[in-house]
Amino acid sequence: MAEQPKNFGFGEDETMLRDSARKFFEDHSTADKLHRLVAEDYRIDRPNECIWEPQLWQQMVELGWTAACVPEEAGGLGMPVVAAVALAEEVGRAGCPSPLLATMASTFVLSACGTPQAMDALGTIAEGKATTLAVINQQGSWQSQDTDVLLRDGVLSGQAYFVQDARKCDQFLVSAQSDGGIALVLVQADTKGLTITPDAIIDLTRDQARLSFDGVEGTVVAEAGQGSAALDQALAARLCLVSADMVGSGEWLLQTTTEYAKTRVQFDRPLGFFQAVKHPLVNVMIQIDNAKSLTYNAACAVDHEPEKALQFARMAKSEASDMAVFSSSRAVQFHGGIGFTWECYVHLFFKRQMHNQVYLGDAKAQRAHLANMVMGEAA
Repeated sequence: MAEQPKNFGFGEDETMLRDSARKFFEDHSTADKLHRLVAEDYRIDRPNECIWEPQLWQQMVELGWTAACVPEEAGGLGMPVVAAVALAEEVGRAGCPSPLLATMASTFVLSACGTPQAMDALGTIAEGKATTLAVINQQGSWQSQDTDVLLRDGVLSGQAYFVQDARKCDQFLVSAQSDGGIALVLVQADTKGLTITPDAIIDLTRDQARLSFDGVEGTVVAEAGQGSAALDQALAARLCLVSADMVGSGEWLLQTTTEYAKTRVQFDRPLGFFQAVKHPLVNVMIQIDNAKSLTYNAACAVDHEPEKALQFARMAKSEASDMAVFSSSRAVQFHGGIGFTWECYVHLFFKRQMHNQVYLGDAKAQRAHLANMVMGEAA
């Protein structure tokens, strides 16, 4: 059985990637710029628009981020999952609206397919084609065998729900039920018969949609009966991406709230002087560190201990989901009267955390899965 390398396999290349991403977001996606971009209109009945910066996405592509975890034989860099986790953490810290994490999740599923068609699709991702997964049914189940899309006579019908960053993407990787089991089909966003219906969600830094298929044609990248295995194999990496996003947002919330506690004076003392403020902030820091360690451990396991990867990833998602709720609530509370206002930047990251903590299952759901994995279904 393989063992994990030291430092979760986080070497010089991964460090350079993380540092360059952090510098990129510090230069191009600050919190005040983000607020001006996505939160300019505070009206509750504002139009449901997909607000992002396509030119910023092109710069990410030029930096090679979409190619980072694409296998070398498909034209990518072949970096480990910890590299994707490092990028996801920086995306979460910046709250940057982009299809990067959705594209990386699709990368892991396509890599698990192992077919020539999947390799071709990975090549398009390496070149910068934004891709997202359409694999969740109306009940919100992300289990590999659950889908409301049918594949009959080479065409798709039905609907896929809770599709992340759908209006930012060029193509969709669709899970479909066929006579022989679950197949995966790559569909271009401009294909005839495909309708994208946006959802109204609280997270201003993302968009989400429902896809309707009416006789839609696509490219089968995993044959009937093979799609479930690819989705199952990629689930650990997908959980790691969401967990890392929450870690990054949690770090922003902690840093911002700590700075506010140092400068906001009450009763002739900075807020941070009082134990009722500083002790909970320490608890937030501890939860972030726990979630971060578990996330990098799970990401490393995907490459080096695959038999343990899903268990570790569920542990990470459980801890990160709890941390997301706690870090968000403390940030709002310790900002006092302005903490819950639209003008305070905290609400952007609060809402992103709330979206992430339930996506692919919240802490309670992950612990239920863990109990079944460790003790059996009878638990």
